[in-house]
Amino acid sequence: MSSAHWNRLAEDLARVLGQGAVVRERPIGPETTYRVGGAARVGVTLAADADVAALAEVVAQSGADVLVVGKGSNLLVADAGFDGVAVWVGPGFDQVEIDGLEIKTGAAAGLPVLARQSAAAGLTGFEWAVGVPGSLGGAIRMNAGGHGSDIAASLIHAEVVDLRAGAVERWDRPRLEFGYRSSALGDHHLVLGAELGLAAGDAEASQAQIAEIVAWRRENQPGGQNAGSVFTNPDGDSAGRIIDAAGLKGLRAGTASVSEKHANFFIADRGGSADDLHALMGEVFTRVRAEFDIALRPETRLVGFEDGPWSQEPS
Repeated sequence: MSSAHWNRLAEDLARVLGQGAVVRERPIGPETTYRVGGAARVGVTLAADADVAALAEVVAQSGADVLVVGKGSNLLVADAGFDGVAVWVGPGFDQVEIDGLEIKTGAAAGLPVLARQSAAAGLTGFEWAVGVPGSLGGAIRMNAGGHGSDIAASLIHAEVVDLRAGAVERWDRPRLEFGYRSSALGDHHLVLGAELGLAAGDAEASQAQIAEIVAWRRENQPGGQNAGSVFTNPDGDSAGRIIDAAGLKGLRAGTASVSEKHANFFIADRGGSADDLHALMGEVFTRVRAEFDIALRPETRLVGFEDGPWSQEPS
């Protein structure tokens, strides 16, 4: 679409969401944990009382692509940006309500917050999430997990809006079709909130487990500008182990490098390039494929890039 078309779309969105909720050329990269990458042609912040049906109608009529950003902890956006409408959920979507063994929470609630609050309430089953810097909505979209568990283990249902249709629906666990770092949710689906079911536990024991997880991550995972695991683990193996075995720790592509501490973590230099990170992913994929005949699959959500070498592999 031309600049005039994007301006018209921004005006149409502002009429249904309010002028302050819509920004042209809103940066996405700085709001990801990589801190690099470009902007969305239109950025929208959705308030808790927003008319999502009206939003969906405007977006559907425009034909524009949609990207739900969340906390950007598993997202890499090309330096050229995203040719579409990026959606952020605003204040009012981060509420947390604990009732017995169940937690009702908005999509913007941080996973570490949920882990600590549930532990303090004497609930167990969500301690693993303390080391995952994403939001609940993003965790449901990709079935985030770690330390032997994932979001599928505790999710009862999620409130989901289809941004092409505007209908808010309750999706239960079977409908979400959770898999390893995957779900049935697409780019046009926006999670508004969810209900989790946990088990009765011991607050002191859960908090001790959380402390162990935090210590383990500090010991075994790098700091800096990264988005956690870049590739998913092949069955029965570890992507980090494979990349390390290929001798790729420290490999650099421009302003991006493979961590010396954990080979499945890639680090972006300050002021670096998202395109360099994408190129590094491609180089690591190619070298691992040549060395071990293993086709790694990206876990990082890639937006605005040409297909990488992994796209040529059979699924």
